[in-house]
Amino acid sequence: MPAAPHPLTRGKIRWSTPQPRPSAGTHAQPYRRRRPETTTLHRIVREHLETYLALANESDPMGDGVPDYVEKEFRSYLTCGILAHGFARARCASCGYDFLVAFSCKGRGACPSCNAKRMAQTAAHLVDHVFPHVPVRQWVLSVPKRLRPFLHHRYQISGEGFTSTMFARDPTSPK
Repeated sequence: MPAAPHPLTRGKIRWSTPQPRPSAGTHAQPYRRRRPETTTLHRIVREHLETYLALANESDPMGDGVPDYVEKEFRSYLTCGILAHGFARARCASCGYDFLVAFSCKGRGACPSCNAKRMAQTAAHLVDHVFPHVPVRQWVLSVPKRLRPFLHHRYQISGEGFTSTMFARDPTSPK
C-alpha cells in the first residue's frame, strides 16, 4: 500500500525550495538553493564565454589562446549549483521532507561560492593547525621574482609548492 502524501505537498512531489514547516522551531531555516543561474556573473559568462575563447585564440600569435585550465574553470562554473548537472537528494530526519542539493564545481577561480567556501576552510585550517597561538593580522607568501614567471606557466608546480608551504608546520596534514 503506498504511503499517504505529505499534507503540505497535496500529493505532488515538490523539488523546489521547501517552505517552512509549521512544526519547525523558531530557529529552523528551510534549505534554499542558491540559484547561481540567476546571477549577473553567471549570465555574462554563459553569454560571452565562447566569444571570449574564440577572440583569445585568434589574437594569440602562438595560437595557444587561453590555457586549458582557465577554460575548464569557466565551463565547470557554468554547471556549478545547477540541478540539471547533478544533485544529491537529502531528507530531513525530523519531518521526513525531501529536497535536492546541487553539486558544486569545487573550483578555485571563477566560482564565487566555491571560492568563498575554500577560503573559509583554508583560513580555519591555518588558524587551527599552522599559525602559532598568537595574534596574527595577515600572512603573506612571497615568491622570488625569478621564480614567478616559471610558476605562472606551470600552475601544477605552484599548487604543490603552496600546499607544501601551507602544511609545513602541521604534522597531521596529508602527505
